[in-house]
Amino acid sequence: MATALVVDDAKIMRANVRKMLEKLGYDTIEAENGQDAIQKYEKNNPHFVTMDITMPEVGGIKDGIQAVAEIIKIDPKAKIIMVTSHGEQDKVIKAIQAGALNYILKPIKFDKLEEVIMKVVLL
Repeated sequence: MATALVVDDAKIMRANVRKMLEKLGYDTIEAENGQDAIQKYEKNNPHFVTMDITMPEVGGIKDGIQAVAEIIKIDPKAKIIMVTSHGEQDKVIKAIQAGALNYILKPIKFDKLEEVIMKVVLL
């Protein structure tokens, strides 16, 4: 079964995304910050990642954009979907430049999540 890494500092957001991904048939792993995400990516090698852009700095990793860059160093073929709020377009551009493949806006809708995952997984 395919595995997804869900990264968000908000426990409720991780739980919501996890539930949607499980409905789509994915096993999930959760990380609460960028540093945790990097470690879990290395350990578990998930099929794709949903990564919140804005998270507190932990272990020198300032946000989701920096975590994306570090994961891409580990695995240049990593499939990362950014999760963002309205008004963070500049951060989305930086995340794409860092290696993210797509993004989705909060609040996440099931159909949109499924659509974005299909685009990313098929790349």
